[in-house]
Amino acid sequence: MSDSTETIRPPEHVEDLEVKDAQIIFNSVWARLEEELGEEHLRFPKEIFWLNGAPGAGKGTHTGFIMQYRDLTAPPLVVSSLLDTPEARKMKDAGMLVGDREVIEIMLRKLLEPVFQSGAVVDGFPRTKVQVECVKLLHQKLNELHNKFRDTLYAEHFKKPHFHIVVLFVDEKESVNRQLQRGREAQEHNVEVEESGIGERLEVRATDLDPQAALNRYRTFKEKTYDALRELREIFFYHFINAHGTIEEVRGRIDEELRYQGSLELAEPTYDRISAIPTAHKLSLHARQKLVDRLDTYVRRKGPLFEEVVDLIQSDFLPIIERHAISGMAVINTESGILHDTDALAMLIDIFSERGYHAIVDITREEIPESIDPQSFKIRTRIKRVYRVRVQFKGSDIRRGR
Repeated sequence: MSDSTETIRPPEHVEDLEVKDAQIIFNSVWARLEEELGEEHLRFPKEIFWLNGAPGAGKGTHTGFIMQYRDLTAPPLVVSSLLDTPEARKMKDAGMLVGDREVIEIMLRKLLEPVFQSGAVVDGFPRTKVQVECVKLLHQKLNELHNKFRDTLYAEHFKKPHFHIVVLFVDEKESVNRQLQRGREAQEHNVEVEESGIGERLEVRATDLDPQAALNRYRTFKEKTYDALRELREIFFYHFINAHGTIEEVRGRIDEELRYQGSLELAEPTYDRISAIPTAHKLSLHARQKLVDRLDTYVRRKGPLFEEVVDLIQSDFLPIIERHAISGMAVINTESGILHDTDALAMLIDIFSERGYHAIVDITREEIPESIDPQSFKIRTRIKRVYRVRVQFKGSDIRRGR
């Protein structure tokens, strides 16, 4: 009996297979686009927001706010709707399945449309490990194109890509409650439409009517989509937003998350050069408390001068400001000697700031003839200081009738 040996290979890890599947899918789609359009025409948006969220977290509610915040004018690219596009219907009519490969190809072709060049919001992608890997591969390809065309006439079409992962999150209980509430509201709306004949019916999702189905939908998001998205935190700017609370509260959090990120939006040499200058947001973070501290210090250390400045504002400034309440801007010229003291000028500006006004002071010096020297007949002059104070504030809204 001859000896024989057998090598037993461990099965490949599921994640490794998903990575390979993504590479095969993406490379196939990319090669097709490159062959059909030419590499120099693969001009994708510089900035892409990949928007995802738990069921009921409010993606549809907040998409418009995100677009407005970033000055994006193209409509959101809703991935679930891509299955109902002419391209997808054509595939289905030909008996083809619309899977990851087809969705990715349709999505990339859409992103190449000129309307998305300034930026795009992609709603509902990526949702699986395969799709997450495709986003990574797309970013890699766009960086390669940026480097390749950087010193050519095509450079303006191949800017450094900026990908943002935006995740709106609510917990299991909140998600289920919101889904069921959405279902009830859609049913009530449809009853009103049927009875009145006015308006359009809303789509009622089956998962919005069944508590167990709503729960299963949330758990699918948590186990597949959420876990897949988390690995992108180390690669792209990752906006994880607590979507509990009122619309105003959630939008406040979105505003905080999407503030200017110089490290992402500028080329590295540019950012390195200007990064020593603090952002306006950072400067204003504690500005209110510093203003309060300064005003309290004025009262403690120079109380009489502070009182004079307050009296000056009330007597010389407010009557003019009140006359310009509609326009929201008043210009006041004063020669008050109180303002010769630089501390008084600082007090004036800070008092206006505390009261919600924005004051800017310009100082002009004029030489004014005063008398004639009887001996030399030379004209004696004096220097007149004129303080020109521009005060801006929110003007009054005028309601006009017909």
